[in-house]
Amino acid sequence: MIKKIEELDFQNGEVLIFNKPYRWTSFGIIKRARWLISEHLGVKRFKIGHAGTLDPLAQGVLIVCTGKKTKEIERFQAFEKEYIAEIRFGSTTPSFDLETEIDQTYETQHITPELLQTTINQFLGEQEQYPPVFSAKKINGKRAYKSARKGREVEIPKSKITIYELELLENHFPDIKLRIVCSKGTYIRTLANDLGKALHSGAHLAGLLRSRIGEFSIENALDINEFCKIFGNPKYEKKFSKNTQQISEEEE
Repeated sequence: MIKKIEELDFQNGEVLIFNKPYRWTSFGIIKRARWLISEHLGVKRFKIGHAGTLDPLAQGVLIVCTGKKTKEIERFQAFEKEYIAEIRFGSTTPSFDLETEIDQTYETQHITPELLQTTINQFLGEQEQYPPVFSAKKINGKRAYKSARKGREVEIPKSKITIYELELLENHFPDIKLRIVCSKGTYIRTLANDLGKALHSGAHLAGLLRSRIGEFSIENALDINEFCKIFGNPKYEKKFSKNTQQISEEEE
């Protein structure tokens, strides 16, 4: 629920829950929120940060902390996450999602509903996972995706993750929809790719919604344009009505 602007104390700290739009970067949300709050407070420097990057092609819950609440970012990052993932079997991409073009196609006729469900269940629990090379992971101080986009080889070490729940919501094979509850650091793109491999085929992520982080759910998340409106100044709304569809990841 959106508070009135006079009820918000950005300096002492607020926890803002945004619904990040498709094609925006997480930093794009931070950049806009920082500008709005700085203009409102009449300051040039202001503490603000997010608790966990969400890929540009993903949508959903993004926790943004201001002021003294930025000290709690690490705590928020440790919360379990819930995702709704659309996975397409029969093809792969270098980025494991739709950021890059399909590079290989595979047979899928052998994948029965029973085999699919059995394989999905095998991914429950604690495990090690390779983050995708097209990710915001820092390798030698540089974002991995920047090297990957230039065609450079990127080696990323495995991370320990836990997948607590996996629920097959829809099966319109070769497209499926999964609900996933997992730990910090889990890459759903990698899970999609690994599912394809485990089924002796290929797969990539076709869509992703982060529906929950801890107790913060999509139902209570703010749209960035709604956030503009609480400041009660038409110039903010006018400024942000432009160029709200796509923000380059190079900003991050």
